[in-house]
Amino acid sequence: MIETKRLILRPFLESDAADAFEYLKEPMVNCFACMKLNSLEEARTEMQKRVGEKEYYFAIVLKENGKVIGEIDAYPEAANPKEKAVVLDTFSPCWMLNKDYQGKGYAYEAARAFFDYLFREKGARRIYAYTEDYNSSSQRLCEKLGMRREGMFMEFVSFVNNPNGTPRYENTIQYAILKKEWSK
Repeated sequence: MIETKRLILRPFLESDAADAFEYLKEPMVNCFACMKLNSLEEARTEMQKRVGEKEYYFAIVLKENGKVIGEIDAYPEAANPKEKAVVLDTFSPCWMLNKDYQGKGYAYEAARAFFDYLFREKGARRIYAYTEDYNSSSQRLCEKLGMRREGMFMEFVSFVNNPNGTPRYENTIQYAILKKEWSK
């Protein structure tokens, strides 16, 4: 569990289904389209799957009332998977916040605490994030966290289809920060 001034980051509970369904019934950006839930029953099933995730996948919870307003996760990756002794020191976090709680600094507060946790507790050397070129709020969050913009991948990936059924490719921006930069 990670605690901030206004938030608690903790593993999901089965009882979080209704709160999670609020933001997963209509994900705001296409990269989360695969996470879309169509019913409260689907949300309950999803929460049962998430209950075992205790190290890298957290619900973002308001301290004042216990409401789950989003989620943040990142799993360790190898910097160079071809090396014989693989070091899992690179993380690519994803964050999602209920639209009713955006613009209040919660995403920054959660991400800052989570990054600190990854660098200090989980041995992160590098944290990088992808964001769509149209997702300016996520870009601002990356910059506020001290991440540098490393580049734009044109028509990088497709998460949804166009009305005619062809893939809709998205331009994706990559941001990153190193542990030595975070420590400053």
